[in-house]
Amino acid sequence: MSTTLETGHRINLEKTAPGLQRVRIGLGWKVNAAEGQAFDLDSSVFLCKKDASDHPVMLSNAHFVYYNHTTSPDGAVVHSGDNRTGDKDGDDEVITVDLGKVDAAVMEMPIVVTIHEAEARKQTFGRVTDAYVKVYNDETGEVIAEYDLDEDYSDKTALQFGSLYRKDGEWRFHAVGAGFKLNLATFIRKLGGTV
Repeated sequence: MSTTLETGHRINLEKTAPGLQRVRIGLGWKVNAAEGQAFDLDSSVFLCKKDASDHPVMLSNAHFVYYNHTTSPDGAVVHSGDNRTGDKDGDDEVITVDLGKVDAAVMEMPIVVTIHEAEARKQTFGRVTDAYVKVYNDETGEVIAEYDLDEDYSDKTALQFGSLYRKDGEWRFHAVGAGFKLNLATFIRKLGGTV
């Protein structure tokens, strides 16, 4: 049975789905773009350790997984690739995580969606509706948790949908729902990477 999360809620994935080995993070949205206007959302995941202030910091630039770099160095995190329209049924982009393979140094994996060339195209999440994230047991296909991002993000160009994180040796999911006026390059720098 799936747990419906609200902004800020957290769930212990391993207690909810005992024996869980692989999760599939399904991200979806609908775009209301003007006729003929390109509007491309891109999902990314960052494999992070924690700094002295408990903030996430990428292990290295190679630990940034997205449509152009689809697999993490440890092989644990795999991105499905870029969906440029958001008009298909079901999940638009998918990130699969083999929990047992994740580098032991990784404590958190923020999952972020940005608008490609948002500033140049003058685009925001105001044109995006029905955004959601679902966490599946990849082996059974069962939805463990789902979270609808239904707040007003009309002036934002990046959204952190959620985070997978490790606490007390167990994997959990945090429904974050935080909007930012940032582009992807700024987000990478914010998490300690270089562009």
